[in-house]
Amino acid sequence: MVARVNTVAFHGIDAVPIDVQVMVAPGKVNMQIVGLPDKAVAESRERVQAALHASGLTLPAKRITVNLAPADLPKEGSHFDLPIALGLMAVLGAIPGDALSGFVVLGELSLDGTIAAVAGALPAAIGANALGKGLICPAESGPEAAWAGEEIEILAPRSLIAIANHFRGTQVLSRPKPAMRAAGANQPDMADIKGQESAKRALEVSAAGGHNLLMIGPPGSGKSMLAARLPSILPPLSPAELLEVSMIHSIAGHLAGGKLSDRRPFRAPHHSASMAAMVGGGLRARPGEVSLAHNGVLFLDEFPEFPPAVLDSLRQPLENGESVIARANHRVSYPASIQLVAAMNPCRCGMAGEPGHSCARGQRCQSEYQGRISGPLMDRIDIRIDVPAVSAGDLIRPQASETSAEVAARVARARRIQTERYRAAGRPDIRTNSQCPTALVEEVAIPDAGGLALLRDAAEKMKFSARAYHRILKVARTLADLDGAEAVGRIHLAEAISYRITTERFAVAA
Repeated sequence: MVARVNTVAFHGIDAVPIDVQVMVAPGKVNMQIVGLPDKAVAESRERVQAALHASGLTLPAKRITVNLAPADLPKEGSHFDLPIALGLMAVLGAIPGDALSGFVVLGELSLDGTIAAVAGALPAAIGANALGKGLICPAESGPEAAWAGEEIEILAPRSLIAIANHFRGTQVLSRPKPAMRAAGANQPDMADIKGQESAKRALEVSAAGGHNLLMIGPPGSGKSMLAARLPSILPPLSPAELLEVSMIHSIAGHLAGGKLSDRRPFRAPHHSASMAAMVGGGLRARPGEVSLAHNGVLFLDEFPEFPPAVLDSLRQPLENGESVIARANHRVSYPASIQLVAAMNPCRCGMAGEPGHSCARGQRCQSEYQGRISGPLMDRIDIRIDVPAVSAGDLIRPQASETSAEVAARVARARRIQTERYRAAGRPDIRTNSQCPTALVEEVAIPDAGGLALLRDAAEKMKFSARAYHRILKVARTLADLDGAEAVGRIHLAEAISYRITTERFAVAA
């Protein structure tokens, strides 16, 4: 007899259907798993046997063969435990043979027969829904899977005995409910920043349009404090964005208790991060920091201290909004629409250009340090600002600062304007000005006569690239949206150009 159970393998954030075939036949007593299993799948044999024994089931003294079809697709992960065990239970008559035909199954087994949480429950539930099937998953993953839709049937048992009793009719498993993670208390607030009015203005513009931002200043000037408060002025994730972000975090196993959050991701990797950690990779091609920051912020402190190859690996995600991991035997793509925020000192000693300070190595210290950032990567950063040291007057007698709630209201209003504009243009997939394609930005950000003359003169004098030209238009469009203006004026272009040109401290960068 052959029992069949549906499960999935993960290719990026996509769930690929897998047919688990279990057969018990006469022969040498053995349990063999075939179909290109990795080490975790091969070890399922021991976990399944122990879990079935703990649940009161004894395997027959026969040859057991488990085939994971299609056989030429590599199978990875411990979530194959539960479908293999349920297939064996169906062969042994512990559950009805046809009870599993309408479900996709995934879960890891403990030796005592309980079912442990696994990564990928949300993508598996969405894949099962697309196939018109229900989902059987661990109880801890149930709140996560429930976000796939109310129409999908979800069973979230805690043990093999619970799922067997459910199919026998002696116990009813209730459908899990979607769960949201509560927002943390005492979040950093913009009111904590003393001084730095120009930097706070640039942070607001960056948040309103989703623009990449680079802050340059001496140690202790508040660059990291500013970046840490950017999430507090960003609008919450929309339902579509929430689903995209949660699928990536589900694959990575970062959804604690199956609870989702509508707060935008904020990832701040250390400057020792490898390329695989940044853009994704490894043996199982897991998502990297750029994908985990999808629809959120990727903050790189001590920007030039990252290896140059790691920094240049960001160029494709910044341009295309996806991270492609190509290997000899497979190719995986993860979404990576991020807002890059970086902070750096002007030189290695950190005090270049500060009054009363001079670099011990002179101009060479500054040029070599800033030259670690390539020109193509710098060209993709829309806003570059100087963050000088805070004066004693700002610290001793600080002026009242706006709270994050006040700034967030202006940012949300500007983003609503952008969403409505691009929806009217037939591009509902575009949510911010930074995502606007070059062909469309020339239509939505047409400067007035004065602004056009200013832009032409600046482009000729400063030798802007074509990318720089269009990114200036995008920033100017955001500035106009913050002002509630229909047209992009000269004042908006002047401010956008001031953010684009290199500051005096950055004049010698590559």
